Amino acid sequence: MTWVEVDEDSGFGIENLPYGVFRRDGTAARVGIAIGDSVLDLAGLAGAGLVEDRGWFDSAALNRFMAAGRAAWRANRARVRDLLTDPGHREAVSPHLVPVTDVELLRPFEVADYVDFYSSEHHATNVGRIFRPQGEPLLPNWKHLPVGYHGRAGTVYASGTPIVRPCGQRKAAPSDAGPSYGPCLKLDIEAEVGFVAGVPSTPGRPVTPRAFRDHVFGFVLVNDWSARDIQAWEAQPLGPFLSKSFATSISPWVVPVEALEAARVAPPAQDPAPLHYLRTDEPWGLDLRLEILINGRPVSHPRFDGMYWTPPQQLAHATVNGASLRTGDLFASGTVSGPTREERGCLLELTWNGSEPLELPDGTKRTFLEDGDTVAIRATAPGANGTVIDLGEVSGTIRPAHC
Repeated sequence: MTWVEVDEDSGFGIENLPYGVFRRDGTAARVGIAIGDSVLDLAGLAGAGLVEDRGWFDSAALNRFMAAGRAAWRANRARVRDLLTDPGHREAVSPHLVPVTDVELLRPFEVADYVDFYSSEHHATNVGRIFRPQGEPLLPNWKHLPVGYHGRAGTVYASGTPIVRPCGQRKAAPSDAGPSYGPCLKLDIEAEVGFVAGVPSTPGRPVTPRAFRDHVFGFVLVNDWSARDIQAWEAQPLGPFLSKSFATSISPWVVPVEALEAARVAPPAQDPAPLHYLRTDEPWGLDLRLEILINGRPVSHPRFDGMYWTPPQQLAHATVNGASLRTGDLFASGTVSGPTREERGCLLELTWNGSEPLELPDGTKRTFLEDGDTVAIRATAPGANGTVIDLGEVSGTIRPAHC
């Protein structure tokens, strides 16, 4: 129990303690931890001598602390738990609790590199059926390796950042007509879960699944905005480029790996058995429940526990060729989708590429996003001792194109 006032149904209790970066009244940004409806100012605690700080917390990004390593992460988490549970610390700590309504939450870390995977079998199968209706939904390599691509770190934005509709080349019927240029007509979302690397790795040395906790700091929610009409034309033969690089949004709170230990479950069985470097000796599926809202109305409830490829497998594959990790490397899961329509994680699937319009609770319909639409993605997970872990929310509002 914590002496801080926390609602029973809050997902930001003592078992969570996610890290973020905040700014108050125009002051410099600094690192904090969410507890209930407050932000615990770690820079303030450090200034008062209440937590160890080696230049970690008086900063506009988590990168310094993420690079400090697992021993520092565990020690700081244990110290914060002690400060928030021992009533004897209440008088000293209370001045460093700031109402979350009084702060601006910023992008929590500087993104070094960005990788987006394609790890949901349900999503990959649906996409295959949409674009290759006469062929096999899954390509031959899909069940042998976590398919992914390198994205653009410079356009990973904080939650709440407006998203400008992208422009580009589009290909429409008849098939022999040339492409046209203009604003994206099929602007989409992708509900994803990402993890961020803290401790770098040695170039040339792969990171094994067993070493996941030694390198990965925590998890965030991701919306990988997608321009489907631009993507369909440009993605032959090399895959996504401008259709993905214009914007990716991440949530403000980074939930530590340790906070999600109670959410680990067995992932789906993998057949054929993965190659040796992808094999794990513990279950690394995560029981996360996502919710997608358009203009405040829920439209889908994907579940992350059905993802075919797990985070440690993704990390192992991304480094098996000797590519090194850097502090701030972001790895996203790919669209989280389930077996039913109510669990699909993007409008491409929810509307079957626009052929089955989605009716919102207010009676309006969507095939893809319109200017002015606001999309939010939320998620929760089971925590230790029967608690709930809230991963927060990632949101963005669509603004008109500048073609």
